Amino acid sequence: MKAGHFDALVVGSGPAGSIAATVLARGGARVALVDKAKFPRDKACGDLVGPRGVQLLTDLGIAIPGAMAVGDMVVVGPTSHRVRLPCFPGRTYPGHALALPRADFDATLHEAAIGAGAEAFVDRAAEPLWGDGGLEGFSLSTGTDLRADIIIGADGASSRVAAAAELVDPRRVLWGFAVRAYVDERVDLPHIVLWEPTPWRAFPGYGWLFPGPDGRANLGLGLGTLSSRAGAATAARELPAFVRTLCELGLLRGAAPAPTLGGWLKLGMVGTNPARGRVLLTGDAAGLVNPLQGEGISQAMSSGRAAAQAALADPARAARRYRAYLANTYAPYHSATAPAHQALLPRPRVVSAVGRVLTAPALGSLLAPGWSIFWNDLLGGAQATVPRAVAAVAAGIGRTATARGRMREWFTATLGPGSDREANSGSPPHEGVSDTPIPDRAS
Repeated sequence: MKAGHFDALVVGSGPAGSIAATVLARGGARVALVDKAKFPRDKACGDLVGPRGVQLLTDLGIAIPGAMAVGDMVVVGPTSHRVRLPCFPGRTYPGHALALPRADFDATLHEAAIGAGAEAFVDRAAEPLWGDGGLEGFSLSTGTDLRADIIIGADGASSRVAAAAELVDPRRVLWGFAVRAYVDERVDLPHIVLWEPTPWRAFPGYGWLFPGPDGRANLGLGLGTLSSRAGAATAARELPAFVRTLCELGLLRGAAPAPTLGGWLKLGMVGTNPARGRVLLTGDAAGLVNPLQGEGISQAMSSGRAAAQAALADPARAARRYRAYLANTYAPYHSATAPAHQALLPRPRVVSAVGRVLTAPALGSLLAPGWSIFWNDLLGGAQATVPRAVAAVAAGIGRTATARGRMREWFTATLGPGSDREANSGSPPHEGVSDTPIPDRAS
């Protein structure tokens, strides 16, 4: 019988949810895995899995058929100067990423979860189910009630689970929106384009052109909108002009892109309490997207595995264990880079100046190795080299500059043990600062 009570209910079967369900099921838990879509299904994404995500797949023994290994990345500056960011192997991750369409990648992970023993429900999580312990599950749109000891929200930036558990403060969230299209051209290396639609007026995000294993390239535009969700149309409206720029740069021959697909992102963890009581949020639902370059797949899978491990180790203390993991693994980076994102986004001239400096012919090449490590949040586990030292200096400057800011206080208050005080109340945690600071290191 599928309906009823489970050890864990995972809502959403993207990378975060499928990995969580796989780890839980392999650990002996009875898992309900709910997704509104039948797989395979598509998602708006750059289709790149970073080095940490590649290592996680290896650790879990999950093979990804048809994926293409991708190494260095090229950043194109506002004046068309190009800098090549090397992809170094670290002590804890390989020196390459993987490229694969999300339709194929997500379907493979979903199959792994089902193969491990998770029970799939193709349905929407509709009405929350409450009990003496707070949120206990969801009634699906078809009327099936699912309850569980642990609920993992892996249902994206507009998470139904996060909303039901009142874990989001919309005044603080840093939103992003991205549109993606495919084009029938072969691309050798991933390109990030620091685009200026007009001189010295930077686009409030960046554009990309990434290779694919099937001979198609993935291109798109992503932009930040801070706490507003009113700017999504900008990315779609500007995409044709960006494609023309790619042609002018010689990166495309002029093939027309296929229809676009768009989606929302939550950046930098800000504004979302990732765990309270029996509810754990993972991936985009927790805002685990790099505020500087938009990567989210590796973080989604890592958080899914960590949430599952916390639930298996001690369901009664899963939220505290999971928050401690996030505090040590992601908060050092996000608590420094999210304020930078927030400060720079409304200042297009400053962003243009930064882009020019970072891609200047001599200086850009000198900074590129360290920039690659810092920008891609690969400092923890990097080899002890000069580029790592440069990245460590950049991280230290960021921590110092944001040490007394409100955003750092929010991270400390949210990820510390004090946020469990109202674990079962269904109301947001206290705004006060707990006694557990965010570590000054990347793990």
